[in-house]
Amino acid sequence: MVGTALVLGAAGLHAQEAPPEQGIDWDKEFGVAEKTRDPVTGELPVDPYVQSNANAGAAPFKGDGMARAFGGKDGIRRIADATVTRSEADPRIKAIFEKHDMVRLRRTLFEQFCYILNAGCDYTGRAMPASHKGLGTTRADLNALVENLQAAMRESHVPFAAQNRFLAKLAPMDRAVTERGEKRLFRKRF
Repeated sequence: MVGTALVLGAAGLHAQEAPPEQGIDWDKEFGVAEKTRDPVTGELPVDPYVQSNANAGAAPFKGDGMARAFGGKDGIRRIADATVTRSEADPRIKAIFEKHDMVRLRRTLFEQFCYILNAGCDYTGRAMPASHKGLGTTRADLNALVENLQAAMRESHVPFAAQNRFLAKLAPMDRAVTERGEKRLFRKRF
C-alpha cells in the first residue's frame, strides 16, 4: 500500500509538470550572443589578440625568388584556396574544418603563406598555438593537410625545389599546431 502511494504520488508530481513552452529562444534566455558576420569581410568576430607578423610562425624568405616561384600574390592565393578546398573535402580531416570560419581561414592562410614567401603581405592572424588550440590536431591530420598543400602546389606548377624549401620552413610549426594525447573536439572516434 505504501509503495502504491509513492508511485501514485510520483506520477501526480510528474503529471503536474508543464510541457516545455514552444517558440522560446533559449540562446536569448541564457544570454548566448549570436555571432554575426562582418558585412564587409564576411568573417565572424574573434576575441581580441595582438596582431604581429611573428604570429605567422616562421620568418620570411629573403628576396623575392620564392614569391615568384609561387606565382606572386595571385599564385599564392590560388594555392592557399586550393589547399583549403581540398582539406574541406578530405575525409581524413574535413571534420576539423566544419566548425570554422572558412572565410577567415582562407584569408589568414593566404596572408601566412604570402608573408613567409616574402610576397609583400602582413600576417594578421592569431599565433599558431592559439589558432589551433582545442582542435585536437594530430600529426596524421597535419600530414593530410601537407599532402593537400603539395597537391595544390603541383597543380600550380611550383618547382619541386621551391615546394621543398617552403615545406621545410613550415615544418617546425608541427609542435605548435598538434595536440598529442588530447581528445579531438570535432571528431568521432571509432
